[in-house]
Amino acid sequence: MKAPVRNFKLYVAGKWVSEKESMPVVDKFTGGTFANVPVASRETTERAIFAAHEAFPVWSRTPAHKRSRILSNVSRLLDARQDEVAAIICREAGKAWKYSVGEVARSVETYRFSAEEAKRIHGETVPMDGSFAGEGRVGYWLRVPLGVVSAITPFNFPLNLVAHKVGPALAVGNTIVLKPASTTPLSAILLAEILEEAGVPAGVFNVVVGPGGTVGEWLTVDPRISKISFTGSPPVGERIIRKAGLKKVTMELGNNSGTIIEPDADLSAAVPRCVMSAFANSGQVCISLQRLYVHKAVAKEFTKRFVEETKKLKVGNPLDKDCDVGPMIDLKEAERAEAWVKEAVKGGAKVLAGGKRDGRVMQPTVLVNVRPEMKVMCQEAFAPLVSIYEYDTFEDAVRMVDDSPYGLQAGVYTNDLKKAMYAVDRINVGGVMINDTSIFRVDHMPYGGNKMSGLGREGVRFTCEEMTAIKMVMIKP
Repeated sequence: MKAPVRNFKLYVAGKWVSEKESMPVVDKFTGGTFANVPVASRETTERAIFAAHEAFPVWSRTPAHKRSRILSNVSRLLDARQDEVAAIICREAGKAWKYSVGEVARSVETYRFSAEEAKRIHGETVPMDGSFAGEGRVGYWLRVPLGVVSAITPFNFPLNLVAHKVGPALAVGNTIVLKPASTTPLSAILLAEILEEAGVPAGVFNVVVGPGGTVGEWLTVDPRISKISFTGSPPVGERIIRKAGLKKVTMELGNNSGTIIEPDADLSAAVPRCVMSAFANSGQVCISLQRLYVHKAVAKEFTKRFVEETKKLKVGNPLDKDCDVGPMIDLKEAERAEAWVKEAVKGGAKVLAGGKRDGRVMQPTVLVNVRPEMKVMCQEAFAPLVSIYEYDTFEDAVRMVDDSPYGLQAGVYTNDLKKAMYAVDRINVGGVMINDTSIFRVDHMPYGGNKMSGLGREGVRFTCEEMTAIKMVMIKP
């Protein structure tokens, strides 16, 4: 018997609301509709912004220990619903079960970090008598919340990338209006249930769903929005910045991450880690391993092992507990990835594994004989494909990793400290992972990119700084 389609509601001003128009949420593996969500109208979006604006004065003055306790409640309640939320992520995002469960666990930790950080929002004294004009005066600065935060989030981590905006915003005393990706709105709506149960006051947190061209734009141009936090593609990020006006912005954008394998690398550790880094979440991770630079001395052995491990991956229904690679987010993206592979092959590349597509499911694909100008190398694939490129010298490899318009993260496998520090000094990215791949991230480290990969940093403490302003106080007795 076919399961009934569940109808969800938006969460605005502490109430669950419906709309005249709705959109389907599709199971990314089966292609069937399993839920409907309302599409926010202009009036509902306006009501959400108004509610957040009205709730800000009280919430911003709520004592830190109370904000901390509420966020601790969120962490605890989310943990208690782990399997339920993970199953939703599997279906709406197509993410394999083990990675969906991992995302929930990370989100639990992100809200715990946010609860802890709520008690650490502080400033410093300023030695006023360091200037002759400051003699006899006392000075200090403190951090204050900005106001209403507009959070626009992507499909690939529909729970944890939301947590990286919601947790810090509430920790520092901001209110928030969240627009999750239209393809993956359900985990954000379930989060609203959890926040309500945790004790978040009405208006402090609001969820609206709809297209970026309407709802997203309303949340960008409204003068009552004080901060925009966006995760998505560079072209959309640039459009938001152009339309935002004088607002603080954080942009977490794209990448085509590279990792270097030196001859002294431990291949038994590097190979399985690189396979996971390339194909987890069907390669739909901003820091997925896309470009693998392997020294010619170990390239043959590394590639052999890498292909063997890739072919062991189980591809299929993400709800299966042993699934490694599920479907991509939609058919158009899978078709694009397949077209890129065919274009590379036409240009001389060779497919060692995968290369085929069945609907939304793209087989984990390994390419060799690639050239730097091919799309699979110079653009962001955001798909389960990785290219292996042999190099002669470490300096060449570092230069090639850095030769990208993006600059989010990179990885280097070497036990030579001088080489490691050479890479740290010369690769212009937000993070260099030594003896790991570009995909490594824990949720309290500073995370963000240079060049086209973004503006600002996430990671709970650093997001708290991005979501506050410095207020200077001088007292003349």
